[in-house]
Amino acid sequence: MSETAEMKVDPTRASALISQLQGVKDKIAAVAKGRPVRLVAVSKLKPANDILALHEAPETKHLHFGENYSQELTQKAELLPRTIQWHFIGGLQSKHTKNLAKIPNLFCISSIDTLKKAELLDKYRGDQIAAATNPDIFGKIKVHVQVNTSGEESKSGCAPGQETVKLCKKIENECPNLELLGLMTIGAIARSRETTPENENEDFQVLREQRDLVRKELGLGEERLLELSMGMSEDFEGAIAMGSDEVRVGSTIFGARGPKSEAVVVVA
Repeated sequence: MSETAEMKVDPTRASALISQLQGVKDKIAAVAKGRPVRLVAVSKLKPANDILALHEAPETKHLHFGENYSQELTQKAELLPRTIQWHFIGGLQSKHTKNLAKIPNLFCISSIDTLKKAELLDKYRGDQIAAATNPDIFGKIKVHVQVNTSGEESKSGCAPGQETVKLCKKIENECPNLELLGLMTIGAIARSRETTPENENEDFQVLREQRDLVRKELGLGEERLLELSMGMSEDFEGAIAMGSDEVRVGSTIFGARGPKSEAVVVVA
């Protein structure tokens, strides 16, 4: 891509990003003790230059990046190499499912919380595959079902129990263009701040229980694992200790974020 070739990467900035990413990876390895844990570097409101620096650096070659805003993800996906594996981790709106379904290297949407959103995403991915000159570039979109483990009205997500089971069953049995990867939660901020490898988080306990319930209700065999996506900058070490298969870390890698109004997609 010509845009990528022309995109400048500041060596000093790149060095700091690489060091910060490696620091997070070292902490993950210390807690995971050999168990694979996916690190999603949350790059929302950060320029594509930062992403390119971590993706192309020989020391990191990082693949997985997460975005919270549909338009920002779409713009960055058009600019950056298709070898990047994109994660949409923000609150999903039905109106955004069509554009997200067009991104070939969209690895996962981690915020499916209604039957309607699952149906639309499945439909639009299917339409994209049918219309593509080379349909092989479009695989199934992996999805996490978001569970509101804390019961907060301000949080998105399915209620634990049959609401979560029903949505997972729908995706598994009736959405051929989606792959149920597992469950995700964000949880209460106060609990996150108190979470350590020694001090377990109640929201993470609930998500583990929901994963076990879904596996039982859907009759999944031992070979079919459902992953847990839980843990962010403040609590990822505690989340890994409780069995998380994926953590989403942003500010610890990229630094504090400024206002959305001041964000730029590319630094000239």
